[in-house]
Amino acid sequence: MAHSSVHGEGTRPGVRQASGAGREDGRRGDDGDGSGRPSGGGHGGRRGRRRQAKRRHRVLRWSATTLAVLILGTAGAGYLYYQHLNGNIEKGQRSSGDSKARKTEPNSAGQTPLNILLLGSDSRASDANVALGGGKDTRGNPPLADVQMLIHLSADRKSAAVVSIPRDTRVDIPACKDPDTGKTYPATNEIINTTLGRGGAGCTLATWENLTGIYIDHWMTIDFAGVVSMADAIGGVEVCVNQNVWDRPLPGVPGGSGLKMTEGTKKVKGKQALQWLRTRHAWGSDPLRARAQHMYMNSMIRTLKSQNVFTDGGRLMDLAEAATNSLTVSEEIGTVKELYDLGMQLKTVPTDRITMTTMPTVEDTENANHLLPAGADAEKMWAMLRDDVPFDDKGAESDAKTASPASTASAGKTTDDPAAADDEIGVLVQNATRSSTLGPVSGRARDIARELVGNGFAKATTDNSAALAEARTLVRYPSAELAGDAQAVAKSLGIPVSSVQKSTDVLGVTVVVGADWRSGTAYPKEKTPKAGDLPSNSDAINGSDTGQCMDVYKPYRW
Repeated sequence: MAHSSVHGEGTRPGVRQASGAGREDGRRGDDGDGSGRPSGGGHGGRRGRRRQAKRRHRVLRWSATTLAVLILGTAGAGYLYYQHLNGNIEKGQRSSGDSKARKTEPNSAGQTPLNILLLGSDSRASDANVALGGGKDTRGNPPLADVQMLIHLSADRKSAAVVSIPRDTRVDIPACKDPDTGKTYPATNEIINTTLGRGGAGCTLATWENLTGIYIDHWMTIDFAGVVSMADAIGGVEVCVNQNVWDRPLPGVPGGSGLKMTEGTKKVKGKQALQWLRTRHAWGSDPLRARAQHMYMNSMIRTLKSQNVFTDGGRLMDLAEAATNSLTVSEEIGTVKELYDLGMQLKTVPTDRITMTTMPTVEDTENANHLLPAGADAEKMWAMLRDDVPFDDKGAESDAKTASPASTASAGKTTDDPAAADDEIGVLVQNATRSSTLGPVSGRARDIARELVGNGFAKATTDNSAALAEARTLVRYPSAELAGDAQAVAKSLGIPVSSVQKSTDVLGVTVVVGADWRSGTAYPKEKTPKAGDLPSNSDAINGSDTGQCMDVYKPYRW
């Protein structure tokens, strides 16, 4: 057989490949000493082959052992890094205030919405935050939550809504207990950014729940240094101004973020990104600051999606390091895995199904520098979130029906528990018509109790304690055996079954007359909100809108 001019795999130049019987495995002829000759008589070749086999087995064993060590070492390093990231994360109690909000029932596909409260703190508790935010003389002051956004991820994970509440909005703040110090703060009526200093982020969460009637699953907070770190890790975010802007102190108007930019679209990162998010005077108002923040967030989301960081290990590690060092989160999402899972859920929403809004507000009649929720318009927005109605109209009609628990039997299903006779059901009626904008309606509990007696519920009585505040009317019951009774009471008043809730905060069937039912004895029929039917004063921005640009208030142009 002619030999090929190409060396066989694993051979050296100048070494003849073995051929013929006994050489089919491609071994060279240098079985013993490498000279090509047998190392001894007829048995020497076999002994050489045995020694070579032993050497090969030793090499295989060494290779396998080395590979195992490398695998275990890599896994160990991965585990140690994972633990390192977990150690970066600061955690806190989910809720530290008095709130009775309940989770939304699953839709027909068994899915539930996800609500996350994102807070920006002005804390100067560290040298880094003092350097970035100034205010050395306020270093020891309680932190203020100057940025507050509720992120609502729909049950089907096909759309997302973000609602900001301006920091100077006056609301009812419930009694809160600081989980770190144990100090209890009484309920008050004050601007919403003070909640962070009255029991931490958990108090802000409870305030939002009472205002909106929406159960909030988690909270996240970020401070000045955290914003800078995250902006650098992302690599910068594009923003736009229509005129040159310089947010600086002016005669009679102290403060200012220091933001200085020329007109047009620019990429901001680090300290300049923080200045953009903090700027208020140069835009002209707190609601306009919220708009600038929404533009930044939309641009950031588009940037992250274009970078595809979830498939880039190095970029993902940089972001993971920055995020875990920058964020403080509620304890139930206090691990890297939980935060990663959360990020993957948010990642599934297309940018054109993300809607950024601001709660409609009106000027506070008691203080022109403060705001109040704009009554029916604000309530309409909260109702859409409670019913999981998309803020945009870009989804299919079938998606909206699946996503909305209010449109399914699961949210308003009747119980198998039979109701007792009407005249045997004990009912307590509470007046919870007070809201942040309106005082309580006197006599509401009495009027509804009388209506129930007239409907045959002879044991209906009123709760004469202090007036409560509840965004919407509810019928609560403490245990499963009273579910049928509660639904019978709700039916007699025209209250939808979706407003009947099990609650450990009541001792028996309790009708809570909310701010949505301020007159009459028949519950007002609810209008089902339609997808995209937002109030005109909600300042909605779609996540795919790249044409947004901020106008600069004239005194701050240069």
